[in-house]
Amino acid sequence: MKKDAVEDTAIKESNLASTYDRLTTNREPYLERARSCALLTLPSVFPKEGVNGSTEFYQPFQSVGARGVNNLANKLLLSLLPPNTPFFKLSADDKTIAELADETARAKVEEKFNEIERSVQTRIETGGFRSPFITAIRQLLIGGNVLIVKRPKEKIRIIRLDNYVVRRAANGDVLEVISVEKTRYEDLTDDLKKLVDSADVPNAGSTLDSDKSLNIYTGYKLEGTKYKIHQSLGDKVIPGSEGSYAKDKAPFIALRWSFEDNEDYGRSYVEEYVGDLKSAEGLSEAVIEASAAASKVVFFVAPNGLTREDDVATAENLAVITGRAEDVSVLQVEKRADLQVTNNVLNDIIQRLSYAFLMHTAIQRDAERVTAEEIRGMIKELEDTLGGTYALLSQEFQYPFVKLIMAELVEEKAIPNLDALKKDGISIEPKITTGIEAIGRGHDLSKLQTFMTQFVVPFGEQGIAMINVPDFLKRCGVSLGIDMDGLVKSEDQLTQEREAAMQQQQEAMAQDTVSKSIQAAAGPAAANMTKAGNA
Repeated sequence: MKKDAVEDTAIKESNLASTYDRLTTNREPYLERARSCALLTLPSVFPKEGVNGSTEFYQPFQSVGARGVNNLANKLLLSLLPPNTPFFKLSADDKTIAELADETARAKVEEKFNEIERSVQTRIETGGFRSPFITAIRQLLIGGNVLIVKRPKEKIRIIRLDNYVVRRAANGDVLEVISVEKTRYEDLTDDLKKLVDSADVPNAGSTLDSDKSLNIYTGYKLEGTKYKIHQSLGDKVIPGSEGSYAKDKAPFIALRWSFEDNEDYGRSYVEEYVGDLKSAEGLSEAVIEASAAASKVVFFVAPNGLTREDDVATAENLAVITGRAEDVSVLQVEKRADLQVTNNVLNDIIQRLSYAFLMHTAIQRDAERVTAEEIRGMIKELEDTLGGTYALLSQEFQYPFVKLIMAELVEEKAIPNLDALKKDGISIEPKITTGIEAIGRGHDLSKLQTFMTQFVVPFGEQGIAMINVPDFLKRCGVSLGIDMDGLVKSEDQLTQEREAAMQQQQEAMAQDTVSKSIQAAAGPAAANMTKAGNA
């Protein structure tokens, strides 16, 4: 009995630290590429080890990389998390919808869905997610990987690639994630200080690194349908840190920009254009240094001439000195033609990069008159090139993020637990309505608008009369992602309303006829009564 009590109070061993060290070997090539890409864009996003507040980062000779990453990051943030607009919609399975034959019941269900959607959107708006997410997207664009952690009742954390490792299955599912956080001894809680100082933790000082800080490891490992979690201080499990989460409610999102088969980490967007970025960096450096050399002014005075060096050096503007102009010459680089070629090549590379990073100044063609519709068309065409990225981010970021926020709200009893309905055969899942979904709907709406403005409106009333207006409105609503059931009147409703209007008109006409008949019949009698009164 005593032995069992001792075992229960003993601090458990953990292999998180050793597993983390072992998995860093596979991460190293991706981390090196991320740092190389950061040097050409935003060097502070992926610094080398050992940096601190006094570290001076490399300053690129060109700014197109930084501008491109910031521009594309802002666009992605607005697309993935649009302000004041839900980027998802709750939808029931076909079986549930088929059972809702009563339109009133369907309307009530849709109204309840809308309440849940607004609750989730309010949490996103007030939770301060956009500021950390813009940081996550920058790391995703430059390094191709980022870890987002949001545990219940805690603020969201963005963990850089050099502070976590991940192991995936062949289908891309995350099997294991281990992150490391460095903290100082004095910043630990009292319980953790006791753990460090405890006799149960032999060689506690070995946990200290050269900066007198401690490594706290957090590990998530998939076992069956749940992720088991625990934290460790060095090789010792932190008491009370053990727990588990359902697979679809894990408090972490291991994001990647793109992926290849059998790779645990993703490749970055910047890596795809690193050739142009390196060329732009080298040519910019050459042009800047050549321009600096060309801006240097040095006068040469012939040693055997009549002009004195001191007179030239000390002469003020408009001064008159003794000498000959032939005795004085100026140093010239004579590289104007070469620099012009270099500058033209550099401009071409910058324009290609501007197209790649969706900067509108490059999208607009060089002409006196450029219509707004033309610019919108070019922008849409370029944004469509990110369709594959939208598909991956909607699957690996938006959907898990919505599920995570919904699980948090269910825990707080702010919204009902929709998973409980699965026991009755009812499946309700969030459907992402932005990104790749919005691109497809946007194309449909654009085609409908083009058809109406170019082929219907020019014919005036005759052209509009040929359009089936209810069907056209339904197609426009579907392209905008609006549930059109009950919104647009059906043909039967329109027929009934027309018949009712005609019946009312006929009744009004009949009543008017009767009134006129009564007035006509009463006319002579009224005249006779008037004559009798006068007599």
